[in-house]
Amino acid sequence: MKNSLFTSLNAVLLILIAALILRFCYWKNNSVNGYNATSWDAFGYYMYQPAIFIYQDIKNLEWVPQIDSTYHVSGGKFYQAQKASNGNYVFKYLGGICILQVPFFFIGHTLAKFNNVAQDGFSWPYQYSIMLGAIFWFFIGMLFLRSVLLKYFSDAITATTLLLLFFTSNLPQYISIDGAMSHSWIFSMYCMLLWFTYKWHEKPSIGFAFAIGLIGGIATISRPTELILLFIPLLWGCESKIQARQKWEMVQQNYAHVVIALTGALVGVLPQLIYWKYVSGSFVYDVGSKWYFLNPWFRVLFGFHSGWLIYTPITLLFIIGFWFMNKYPFKKSVLVFCILNFWIITAWSDWKYGVSYAGRALSQGSAVYSLTLASFISSYYSPKRKYWMLLIAVVLTCINFYQLKIYNSGIYSNFSVIEKIVSYPFKN
Repeated sequence: MKNSLFTSLNAVLLILIAALILRFCYWKNNSVNGYNATSWDAFGYYMYQPAIFIYQDIKNLEWVPQIDSTYHVSGGKFYQAQKASNGNYVFKYLGGICILQVPFFFIGHTLAKFNNVAQDGFSWPYQYSIMLGAIFWFFIGMLFLRSVLLKYFSDAITATTLLLLFFTSNLPQYISIDGAMSHSWIFSMYCMLLWFTYKWHEKPSIGFAFAIGLIGGIATISRPTELILLFIPLLWGCESKIQARQKWEMVQQNYAHVVIALTGALVGVLPQLIYWKYVSGSFVYDVGSKWYFLNPWFRVLFGFHSGWLIYTPITLLFIIGFWFMNKYPFKKSVLVFCILNFWIITAWSDWKYGVSYAGRALSQGSAVYSLTLASFISSYYSPKRKYWMLLIAVVLTCINFYQLKIYNSGIYSNFSVIEKIVSYPFKN
């Protein structure tokens, strides 16, 4: 669908500005480092880089105690790595995020040198670089996502969808504030996968096929559960039996592209396999995650602890949007992905996901849910309703940012966030 690019491009730029402002508004201070973004789980994703490029020690991790005593990155208990049977440490978190972070690590390393700051991987230049890197990748992802939405929706609908997606969801928390965790980086991979999937179906090419496989591989070694994103290109354009037959005829005509996509996927996962072989002696290593697929924790969606649907009600429109996708070629792929995504995330043994705002593990999937949101807005919108929609958007934005303030105020605990939100205005 050809439209003016002005409105949606401005929306993306506004989101970028808001993400940067939010980043510096929530830059917490402590006596050591300003803000240790690469701590707790984020430390697990990040530690590959200092281990490889600074300390040349990814087996014994003799540098960790000193770093932890200075910057307090482990959270008090060093759970980010575990010892294998051969006595070497193996990182619990996979290295896909590290691949995207590498350029920003070296930016931080260079800044540390020119500012006479410790080049230890954790001083403030590294922290700033990694956090701004998260916003950079998010911005790139939003540009890809905008391009996809414009293929099916008007510029105004695209702009509205992008603005709602950021300002009324949990994305601000996991892009700007906790951006060193995995969610921002994986979000961008989903956006790029959607675009390359569309482009391959528009005009199949080896380059698009390789990109789909490569993105799928890197996403999988970021969080293994992201493997389900491959259902998006597999089921795209399969809305009916006739369309499915036509799709697979096209695949058969471009069989070499399947091989190329698999090659891209292998290239994407190869760094992780090499790392596991080097430190554990095996190409595959069990990091110890556990799921209860027959007894999922639906409180991840509905619970008052940090429920996705409770604290970010815009997500209700993500689900309602399923009923408005009938005329689009992405319906089946999005529906299957979302069902599997909900099931896997609610089935994980640690249903609280540590300290989480509005079901943080669902945040990266927002790139895919944007298609359902845009489908709903496109069907529901009319000039008579635009002011009601604007009012609802403003209210949801205010609620979201108020809750973000509470969540980041330091009074959050393992009790219901609702209790904190209600009582916060009355605290001295």
